[in-house]
Amino acid sequence: MAQRIDWDSQLGRRMRLRDLHVLMTVVRLGSMAKAGKELGVSQPAVSEVIATLEHALGVPLLDRTPQGVEPTAYGAALLKRSIAAFDELRQGIRDIEFLADPTGGEIRIGCPESIAAAFLQPIVSRFRKAHSGVVLDIDTVNTLTFSPRLRDRTLDLVLARAGWPLDEPHLVEDLDIETLFDDALVIVVGRKHPLAGRRSVELREVATEPWVLTGKDSWNYRVIADAFQQLGLPSPNIQMRTLSVHLRVDMVATGKFVTTFPRSVLLLHAKQLGLKVLPIDLPSRSWPILAVTLKNRTLSPIVERFLDCARSVANALSQPPPLGG
Repeated sequence: MAQRIDWDSQLGRRMRLRDLHVLMTVVRLGSMAKAGKELGVSQPAVSEVIATLEHALGVPLLDRTPQGVEPTAYGAALLKRSIAAFDELRQGIRDIEFLADPTGGEIRIGCPESIAAAFLQPIVSRFRKAHSGVVLDIDTVNTLTFSPRLRDRTLDLVLARAGWPLDEPHLVEDLDIETLFDDALVIVVGRKHPLAGRRSVELREVATEPWVLTGKDSWNYRVIADAFQQLGLPSPNIQMRTLSVHLRVDMVATGKFVTTFPRSVLLLHAKQLGLKVLPIDLPSRSWPILAVTLKNRTLSPIVERFLDCARSVANALSQPPPLGG
């Protein structure tokens, strides 16, 4: 059992940030030798730091195995808090940098391509008018992979679409989720397509057209499949499956294919992309765009300002002009 320690008076003497950094490096690399090499110290020096930590806490922090080292339950608990502690320090430095120079800084953003290709662009444009010196580090992520990156603090903010696991409260208890824009799915053709000029189009009229869709596990595909099924129509004539927005745009712009896009893509880029929304009613299913951050994490002022820009853009899009005009 761990010994009782008067941490209020002894924390600074018994545990140093350098020691926690060494522990985090050892666990990340799975080896004391590798950690020593990365940190520029000897393996015995790394071992001594870990031993000192274990002695101070009175519990083993690492299990040594033939495959390397792994954190014990005690080590994992300390690592979880250490990540948060180092992140708060980094956030403090970013706050100071912002106070010293409000025109600079960095924001790390994750979002899927369908958001980056549309909704994100006017946010960036609006934000950069006031904060042109801020670096926006944007990574392509999806709803299945971004949560760990928020939790390990390598992302400040994620713009995501509603769906699993975000609709499972017990899986996202540590995340703050804000709905920004209530997006929807529309059926799209190129302006050269024979149906592009029609004021009324039935879903059955595109049943035999060649389609470019996303994969069968995607929200896009499920909405279209359900719409066809409700009318007793055969499955759409899919000739290509891809998540790439750019590839779908290129294929549809030829005037030979049908596809789907989130409404936000067409609101912002229909004319320049040469696309036309077909007046086909689909099952009413919203597909909200969400802002996701880590709960109880202090956001830097510059991240808060980016979120304000995102809310402003969402409000502007909530009363859109007619599509495909």
